[in-house]
Amino acid sequence: MAPKKKRPVLHAVTVLALLGASGWLTVELKKDEQAKAPAVQAVTDSPQLQSSTGQKGGKQTWERLKNPERTVLRGEAGQVLATFTDGARTATLKGPSRTFSEPANTKSRVVTEDWVRLMPETWRKGAENEKWFKDWFKEFYGSEEDDIFAYAFQYVEGAPVKKDDEGLQYAGDAFFGPFKEDGVDRLEQNDFYDYLGTPYTFRDGTTLQAHQERLRSLDCSGFMRMIWGYRGRFPLAATNKIGDGLRRTADGMARSDIGVDVIKLQGPAPWYTRPKNIDVVQPGDLLFFKMDHRTGNHMDHVALYLGTDTDGHRVFVSSRKEVNGPTMGDKGGASRIDGNGFYAGLLRSAKRL
Repeated sequence: MAPKKKRPVLHAVTVLALLGASGWLTVELKKDEQAKAPAVQAVTDSPQLQSSTGQKGGKQTWERLKNPERTVLRGEAGQVLATFTDGARTATLKGPSRTFSEPANTKSRVVTEDWVRLMPETWRKGAENEKWFKDWFKEFYGSEEDDIFAYAFQYVEGAPVKKDDEGLQYAGDAFFGPFKEDGVDRLEQNDFYDYLGTPYTFRDGTTLQAHQERLRSLDCSGFMRMIWGYRGRFPLAATNKIGDGLRRTADGMARSDIGVDVIKLQGPAPWYTRPKNIDVVQPGDLLFFKMDHRTGNHMDHVALYLGTDTDGHRVFVSSRKEVNGPTMGDKGGASRIDGNGFYAGLLRSAKRL
């Protein structure tokens, strides 16, 4: 049985987000998503596509940038329509505007045209001319199918339950984890298969069993593995040491050679130093924090960067003990990396998958 939440009273509208079917999920999940998806909260004019994609649009240009090495697609007015980073599968595309909010835990609202998706291959210079990319881009640029942001908000407080045709719940309000014996702290090591309540076999053949007492629970890294791996189909390693793919813990993710380190760890261990410049981060990046002296030089927390909220703050969503689950809220520290707040002061690195 899932643990009881210690959360504020449920707000009538918790998340206003575009929910649809995922191009990476099974046909069964697609049917379920389409049947239960709420309506779009807000839509603005979508960026126009270039003629080479087979859709209407004005003149567009590809440009190479550095730090990190990346390719951007610019519109006729010079605006960035899409960003692709060398060595990463993450693509940030402009699309219909959406609003993400969590009224029960914060006044912060993110109104964004950024859609974060995974490409089938890692980006490399000149990939815009390759067939695999042209096919993928034509399908997903301007698409309203679920992206990484939509997945993330399917686990915050009040998110509707979603089940596949076999009755397995794969989305809906998640817990961080059950209480420890002390009744104060909460258990960690709650992975996506614990949320699902079913065994999971990884690509290398390793099968791990779900802990039934952790049903519907996702710790900070388990939350990332759920939205990027189980939902987004990014390869997953069974543990930090077994298999290849996105590792099990925040520290394992931060130190792996997967993706691109857009902000590298700097300064002396075990605390390292806060980065002086965070302008390099873009929506969809993983953020890593050093929070606990008891864990030595390990990174203790991982979050998904959302971008700038309507008050101009750089905000994120992560699974946290204070609200017992995924949140972009303020309890235990505002979910911001700018200013001098709790999490801002503990940010240490960032990665683009």
